[in-house]
Amino acid sequence: MKRYRNGAIWEFENHRDGGGFEGGGVVLGLDGGTTSTVCICMPFMPSDELPNPLPILARAVAGCSNHNSVGESAARETLEQVMADALSKSGSKRSCVRAVCLAVSGVNHPTDQQRILNWLRDIFPSCVKLYVQNDSLAALASGTMGKLHGCVLIAGTGSISYGFTEDGREARAAGAGPTLGDWGSGYGISAQALTAVVRAHDGRGPQTMLTRSILNKLNLSSPDEVIGWTYADSSWARIAALVPLVVACAEAGDAVANRILLDSVQELADSVKAVVQKLGLCGEDGKDSFPLVMVGGVLEANKRWDIGKEVINCITKDYPGACPVRPKVEPAVGAALLACNIFVKESGNGLKS
Repeated sequence: MKRYRNGAIWEFENHRDGGGFEGGGVVLGLDGGTTSTVCICMPFMPSDELPNPLPILARAVAGCSNHNSVGESAARETLEQVMADALSKSGSKRSCVRAVCLAVSGVNHPTDQQRILNWLRDIFPSCVKLYVQNDSLAALASGTMGKLHGCVLIAGTGSISYGFTEDGREARAAGAGPTLGDWGSGYGISAQALTAVVRAHDGRGPQTMLTRSILNKLNLSSPDEVIGWTYADSSWARIAALVPLVVACAEAGDAVANRILLDSVQELADSVKAVVQKLGLCGEDGKDSFPLVMVGGVLEANKRWDIGKEVINCITKDYPGACPVRPKVEPAVGAALLACNIFVKESGNGLKS
């Protein structure tokens, strides 16, 4: 436990006695994304019968922890600070922790996992079980209350589909970022809308209501200025924030906006279908049931043009056993429940982290 940033961020532990949550210990669940990072501290709960409501001891929030966006050093500082904040708020300290599950965007390869695990082992006592996953697994667990089975579709600033079988096999589709074509994401939808405005202005594409709508929103006077606005800031979230304008134009009857949304629905549905097919979640006859967890602002109901509903309709045409689930807890809570479940499973099998 040697890491410090801007002084001792764990200094609060020196003024705290006793164990965590009535001596039973606590778990940390962390959901780290491109926009924000959330850490939840909960009591360790080894039972399958979870209390309602769940006893959340503390919640801490920080900025981006995706190392691809902010660099490895800044990402680690954010992760360490938000964990320290959650423990401090909960009245606990690191010696009280039973397990930690970090579900972080940008963890796409075993080498990413191992780097973070090595760093975490310098922070927590050796007895603490440590798990590092992609943030999509926390989203899945938020819909299944900590059980790793089924498929999750995340469509917010970015998009990804991730699936897990009960025997531990996993698969993913999309999630490669805007440059490599997550076109069903908020970024993808908005980027296509901005492109449509430029094409219409050039005469290379049809006129569209998106032009006036986007110019008004961005306080621009001409489509020429869209190019400068787009490249003035590389933030993906800044582009993705234009999705409601695309939906509004589609609802108003704009054919260009409507086509962009239809294409996004197909992209998102195709990513889920790819995962379901790889893992055989639908069974041999294609009709077995499985949870389909739906997460992200793009999938939330949008008046008459409901992207999430259209995605579900597209998927269930081929896989009628898909059971859409809207999570009742946030992904960080899913990560905490996942930490409890994996801890119990591994301890029961005599395994060590």
